[in-house]
Amino acid sequence: MRIGAFSFREPLPELHQPHALAMLRPWTDAGSVGALALLDIEQQFDAQELATLARPGSFYDFTRYRPTVYLREGSRELSVPNTVVSFAQRTEGPDLVIVKMLEPHMFGEVYVESILALLKALGVRRYVWLGSMYDMVPHTRRLLVSGGAVGSAAEEDVRRLDIQPTNYQGPSSLTFQIVQKASLQGMEAMWCIVHLPQYVQVDEDYVGKLRLMELLSTLYDVSIDEADRERARDQTEAINEAVQRNPDLAAVVPHFESRYEARLGRRDEELPPLPREVEDFLNGLGDGDRVD
Repeated sequence: MRIGAFSFREPLPELHQPHALAMLRPWTDAGSVGALALLDIEQQFDAQELATLARPGSFYDFTRYRPTVYLREGSRELSVPNTVVSFAQRTEGPDLVIVKMLEPHMFGEVYVESILALLKALGVRRYVWLGSMYDMVPHTRRLLVSGGAVGSAAEEDVRRLDIQPTNYQGPSSLTFQIVQKASLQGMEAMWCIVHLPQYVQVDEDYVGKLRLMELLSTLYDVSIDEADRERARDQTEAINEAVQRNPDLAAVVPHFESRYEARLGRRDEELPPLPREVEDFLNGLGDGDRVD
């Protein structure tokens, strides 16, 4: 069965007032925060794969997203990059549709239209885009989450979760059109982006994952793994130790803390420029200088 560019298993599942949880790699998945959170949810609710792009090569440049060869029971197989959709049926609350998007290199409009057609066919009531980005925030404070919503109930959830409004202007992804066009199909939409310290870059950021899972726990009553809390504590302790060893890094943190407090007061327009020495330090960060 085909819906847009997606190949579905048949028949389509009967879902109860489903909400879609989506992530986008690599554009808004710093520290793999969205990937870790959605994998956790898939495992918690025993999600089942539902759809993939029928011809992923129509959207992806495989010299940029490389296929991977692996061995399976002695046979060599090829894993091809794709967008994968799964679903989880729950005993309480809305069922969940999980959309793991890989950003397209070409035919982006067709990709967006196909995602919207998929959501419509499944009867999705709300589309929630989850992600993370690096920003000038300190590791010593609770991580900021920015975002917004379309639709009265979604807007109320954004206020209830204290998700900060954003005045970002700049490069984006065409897939943000899914948020913009969802209302045309009668869907609400939300977007929630966790802000991670620019000077801390790890492959798997469990402090960020924990922050996102806290939001999802409030929205969908998902559980939070105690092992993740321990991993987050370990990462924070490692950062503190790195700050103690690096005077230049230690000098940066107070500037990030002051900007954090100003942003919480919704005074973005009043934020002073960073001192030149702080900008020089951030610009000079290399792989060997970041906490990892």
